[in-house]
Amino acid sequence: MQKLKLKKQNNVADRKLFILTLVLTALGLIVVADASSPAALSNFSDRFYYVKQQAVWGLIGLGALLVTSKIRYSFWEKIATPLFIASILLLILVLIPGIGVKVMGARRWIILGSVSFQPSEFVKLALSIYIAKVAASEKGSLSYFLPIAIVAGLIMFQPDLGTTLVVAAAGMAQVFVAGVNLLHFTGALVTGALASFILIMTSGYRRDRLMTFFQQSKDPLGKSYHIRQILLALGSGGIFGVGLGQSRQKFLFLPEAATDSIFAVIAEEVGFIGGVVLIALFLVFVFRGLKIATGAPDKFSKVLATGIIVWIGAQIFLNIGSMVALVPLTGVPLPFFSYGGSALTMTLLATGILLNISKHENKQKTRQRKR
Repeated sequence: MQKLKLKKQNNVADRKLFILTLVLTALGLIVVADASSPAALSNFSDRFYYVKQQAVWGLIGLGALLVTSKIRYSFWEKIATPLFIASILLLILVLIPGIGVKVMGARRWIILGSVSFQPSEFVKLALSIYIAKVAASEKGSLSYFLPIAIVAGLIMFQPDLGTTLVVAAAGMAQVFVAGVNLLHFTGALVTGALASFILIMTSGYRRDRLMTFFQQSKDPLGKSYHIRQILLALGSGGIFGVGLGQSRQKFLFLPEAATDSIFAVIAEEVGFIGGVVLIALFLVFVFRGLKIATGAPDKFSKVLATGIIVWIGAQIFLNIGSMVALVPLTGVPLPFFSYGGSALTMTLLATGILLNISKHENKQKTRQRKR
C-alpha cells in the first residue's frame, strides 16, 4: 500500500501552480471581454470579437500546457540549438518589409494568412532553453552573453525596448544562477545598462516616454495623454472600484485598453482592493515558479525554470509598474490578461514546462524520503 502511494506521488506536478494558471487564464478572458468590447464594437460591430479570438488562443495555450507538462523537461535540451536558430531567423524575417508587418511604428508581427504572431514571444522561451543548455554544458562566459546580446539587438531593431528588457532580465537571471564568473556578470550588467541608456536617449520616441515619466502633468493632451488616462482610471476606481463592467475609461479614452493598459481597466472596476488581490495572485504564481527552480533536479532544469519565471515575473512588474507610474510606459503585455494570442500561448506553454520540472522535483524528493 505504501509503495502504491509513493508511486502515485511520483507523477504529481505542482497542483497549486496548475490551478492558479487556470484561474488567471479564466480571469484574463473575462477581463478581455469587458475591456475590449467598446473597441470591438467600433472596429468590427461585434463586442465579443476580441474575446472570441483570445478564447481560441487560450484553448490552444492550455492544450500546449497539457502537452508540455507531460514531456520530460530534458527533451528541450536536445532541441535547444535548432529552436534558438529558428527564433533568430524569425527575428530577422520580421524586420524585412513585406514579411514583417509595421503597426504603430514598430515592425513586430508576421502574418501568415489569417494567423498573426510575434516572433519576440517565441524567442523568450527559445532563449531560456538555449541558455539553460549552455549552463548544463559548463561553457565559458561569452557563450551566455553573446546569444543574449544578439536577441536583444534584433528586438531593439523592431523597435521594442520593453521586450528587450524582459529578455535581458530573464537571460541575466539565468546567467547568475548558472554561476558565471561574478566579474564577467557585473561587467555585462553595466554594459547592458549603459547600452539601454544610450538607446533611450538617442531615440526621440523613447526619450519622450522617459521625459513624460518625470513630467506627467506636462502636455496632457499630447505626450502625457496615455499616462494621464491611466491615472484617471486608477483614481476613478478608488478603494472598491466603480463596479464590474462599469469602466468609463475603456470607452476609447484609454489607449490600448485591452492590451498594454488592461490593468488600469481592472483597477478602475474593482478598485485598490481588487488590484491588490490580483497582484497577490501574481506573487503566488512567481513564488511557486521560484520554488520549482530552487528544487529543480539538475542544472539544466534549474536554469530553465529560472528563465521562464523571471520572464513572466519581469513582464508583470513592467506592466503593472508602468500603470502605477513606478516605471515609464514600456508597452509590455500583462501575462494571462492582455489581449494577444502569441503572448498567452507561449506563457501557457512555458508554464507547462515548469509543471513538468516540478513533477520530477517531486520524484527526487520521494526518493530522498525513501532513503
